Amino acid sequence: MPKYAPLLLVFLLVGCGTTAPDGEREAAERAVFPGDYERDVYPFEVRDADGEPYDHPFTGGFNHPRPQFVDINGSGYPDLFVQEQTNQLMFFENVPDGDGGRTLEWRTDRFQDLLVGEWFRFVDPQDDGVFDLITESPFNYIRYFQNTGTAEAPELTLVSDTLRDVHGEPIFSDRQNIPNIADIDCDGLPDLFLGRLDGTITRFKAQGFDVDGVPQFDLVTNRFEDIEIITQFGTLAHGANSLAFEDYDGDGNIDLFWGDFFEPSLLLIENQGRCGAPDFRTQPQVFPPNDPVSSSGYNAPALVDWTGNGIKDLFVGVLGGAHDPNSTLDANFLFYEAESTDSYQLKTETFLRTINIGSESTAAFGDLTGNGARDLLLANRIDPENRQTSTVHFFANEGTASDPSFQYRGPLDLPEVYDYAPTLGDLTGNGELDLVLGTWRGELLVYKNDGLDDDGIPRFVKDESHELETPRGNTSIPTLVDLNGNGLLDIVTGASIGRVYLFENEGTAEEPSFALREEAFDNVKLDRRSAPAFFDVDGSGTLDLILGSEGDGLVLHRNIGSAQAPVWAPADPLPIDAPRYATPVFVDLFDTGQPALVMGGRGGGLVYFGPRQQVLARN
Repeated sequence: MPKYAPLLLVFLLVGCGTTAPDGEREAAERAVFPGDYERDVYPFEVRDADGEPYDHPFTGGFNHPRPQFVDINGSGYPDLFVQEQTNQLMFFENVPDGDGGRTLEWRTDRFQDLLVGEWFRFVDPQDDGVFDLITESPFNYIRYFQNTGTAEAPELTLVSDTLRDVHGEPIFSDRQNIPNIADIDCDGLPDLFLGRLDGTITRFKAQGFDVDGVPQFDLVTNRFEDIEIITQFGTLAHGANSLAFEDYDGDGNIDLFWGDFFEPSLLLIENQGRCGAPDFRTQPQVFPPNDPVSSSGYNAPALVDWTGNGIKDLFVGVLGGAHDPNSTLDANFLFYEAESTDSYQLKTETFLRTINIGSESTAAFGDLTGNGARDLLLANRIDPENRQTSTVHFFANEGTASDPSFQYRGPLDLPEVYDYAPTLGDLTGNGELDLVLGTWRGELLVYKNDGLDDDGIPRFVKDESHELETPRGNTSIPTLVDLNGNGLLDIVTGASIGRVYLFENEGTAEEPSFALREEAFDNVKLDRRSAPAFFDVDGSGTLDLILGSEGDGLVLHRNIGSAQAPVWAPADPLPIDAPRYATPVFVDLFDTGQPALVMGGRGGGLVYFGPRQQVLARN
């Protein structure tokens, strides 16, 4: 394998977080973190195992997408909204692709900064093409956002934090269930339907609209059409559910689709009545009829004529139910193309093609192929294809140091262990990057670089001379960094209990020896699950500590000491929209001296924040 000690030095200086020398760039050109950093879903090309580019590579991945298609801007084409995280509503706009077709383009992770809780539904209660929005109001109630703008320029305004019935009573809606609004009896007034955990449906009927245009609902029945969804799961069971109403067969009657926690398929309850006299007293049928959905359960349906043939196609977000949800951590956005109302063809299990390797991803960057460009290792908590282990995946950078382009090559050959967390650095002084792996048991495993195999995938051999383990907590998430300025790489690791630990390198550049210095981060602690990264935030020449967390975003501890003897200031939350279980790493992939922030997270993909001027220049 080629040697590249000069490049390694650059990796250690830039990848670990120092800024470029003042002589190289003017201070005015240097991006200030985090204020000058911008989210980018499309920073560079990443290709899958077949060489096909991911359409939306840096969405962060999806574990349980909740989709809905809505023409939100009056363009005549359906846009896509997806919820993956609490209180976050992703928006993909349907735009021309430049070749006479259409494509979806990511616009934001937080559409109009709306607080949507655990679920959302765009609704059109007055059937005028102007969409309002209902969402979960914590806990177990309904928020109502009215569109105070227009069909072309929507402005969603909160008009009711808790939707109430005509008697002033708050309408209770189990937060595990996704309700819906539809005018099923063709009287011009919307009906509100709430699926219950016992498999029944509560129906409210609008009696009109208030002065703000909000429907005024009154309870009709707690057992709509005597529907009770019971699925076979060892014993009879019913649970969390998702409701959708669509006239899928074009007969003028709105039909009901039901996804249940205990049901691996999607259920159709067909309306066999007529306009003004609906009749849902029919046996639920699995759907589609020729090729029923079969997943881990809790399927959230969305129907829209995506292909333009006049028949509604079927999309399913798999939220993960009672049938091994780990099996659908990466294949959970199904697209069935409708050839007729009786024949649907499964086109893909990943409609939004993005980097997605399962869940709780952790990244490491470094030149492992010797071409001068930094490659990517990406690990998950558990592998959806082999649920006895996690996997470290290798993406080769086939571009250059300043123009990255990644191709997936395959997994590393490693023993079966859960929660692998990789970090790279030269621990033997030979100019080749070695590997340190954290695991769910709190271990820190050291692997020496052994070149590339015949498929161009890095090989690593375990160094049995190191037996390292975090003293308390598990799920070690390490990073290699020269913390005391002596030219040797130390190991700093996070843990499930939120602590941070230092294993100081007391050896040499050729033969490291690590000793626990538990007091080094005594005043640094999160509530749960810390993931450390280092970056010179303020350009002072010392490395500051940035911590990813389970649910509290990114936290900064400034180094108020020196490069040789760091002292950590109290925690300061960072205004960066980090995913849950964020695992940050700073890396300069464009050779500008200004590293980007790349984060793994619960969705199993990657989120990218680059210096704003770089992002704007590429987009």
